[in-house]
Amino acid sequence: MIKIYSYGEVSNEEIFARGTAVADVSGTVRDIIENVRKNGDSALFEYCKKFDRAALTSLEVSESEIDEAFASVEPKFIEIIKEAAKNIRAFHEKQVRNSFIINDCDGVVIGQKVIPVERVGLYVPGGTAAYPSTVLMDSIPAKIAGCKEICITTPPNSEGKVNPVILAAAKIAGVDRIFKVGGAQAIAALAYGTESVPRVDKIVGPGNAYVAEAKRQVYGQVSIDMIAGPSEILVVADGKSNPKFVAADLLSQAEHDKMASAVLVTDSMPFAMAVRDEIESQLELLPRKEIARVSIDNNGKIIVAQNLSLAIDIANEIAPEHLELCVDNPFDYLDKIKHAGSVFMGRYCPEALGDYFAGPNHTLPTTGTARFSSPLSVDDFVKKTQYTYYTKDALMRVADSVAFFAEKEGLGAHARSATVRKED
Repeated sequence: MIKIYSYGEVSNEEIFARGTAVADVSGTVRDIIENVRKNGDSALFEYCKKFDRAALTSLEVSESEIDEAFASVEPKFIEIIKEAAKNIRAFHEKQVRNSFIINDCDGVVIGQKVIPVERVGLYVPGGTAAYPSTVLMDSIPAKIAGCKEICITTPPNSEGKVNPVILAAAKIAGVDRIFKVGGAQAIAALAYGTESVPRVDKIVGPGNAYVAEAKRQVYGQVSIDMIAGPSEILVVADGKSNPKFVAADLLSQAEHDKMASAVLVTDSMPFAMAVRDEIESQLELLPRKEIARVSIDNNGKIIVAQNLSLAIDIANEIAPEHLELCVDNPFDYLDKIKHAGSVFMGRYCPEALGDYFAGPNHTLPTTGTARFSSPLSVDDFVKKTQYTYYTKDALMRVADSVAFFAEKEGLGAHARSATVRKED
């Protein structure tokens, strides 16, 4: 049963179950990466047979497989995926950055070019955890950014097939290539390349502890989006909220993972108790109730604060991945939110809207990293190159200043590179 605390009985650092020890998989992952670097496709086939029980003859999903999968998906779901993709595309198109040029001073041109990352690798979990939403959220911003090639890696089932809904979402999103490989070996293949899987410049997407550790180890060889922790939600709700709604929203995150955290901060003890009772009732109806039960019992908390202002302070201190504001006039509080991955406003805006349909990205900073990082966006799929142009006259006007600055840092050659041009 979820625990109820009055504010101050548990520290803000303890409200979310963060930093819980997990098994160290770094050695195993290091060995997998080295094997893939050394043996390429043969290592991938070996791991696919070992972990997925699939004997593959080809790693890349064919066009006929994609078309067959697309045709097998329920038409209603195809239409919903298309509508979600439209919403996601509309939101992320507003994020596009433009190059700029400054020519305010005679003989001087400076500027910045915004350049898409050339090739991106998207990791998509497979098997029983098939997430077409991840395909949309990760590939559409990359497509908008102008990435030349977008590749997906995802584990196959024992028959060597990829879940049809993943392939359907990939087709709708415009993904270029799809490979039947999962786990740390997929990350290694994307980072270093094999005979079949091309080397990419950036890897994004969620995964288990082995995938997360592999992303950590290949960072620097390639860019990555983030090292994501377990899912988390913090709901700020007043006593006028519907306890059924709030309980359902808390459970929507608890069912993700036994390590997930679901927290309510409210200004009403009677409401807190009503939510606790609702959680118990609704838990019994969940297909994933075993997972949700562990998450709620171990990591779930309800904090009763003196007022909503304090509740907002708590939210800012915790910097949650998902933050719901179940209050009247939620926009009155939006400017007070400083640290949150994504904010869901009002009593009729469940976090699930963000997971699938509304348009803002669902790949969000976890474990308090919303204090300094942002949701996945078009920005993650571009890089910036700056440039400088000076005419001879323009340089002559500032050469002595440049040299003086360089001498102050003890770098005579730097100074000389500016003043030598005065001898021309």
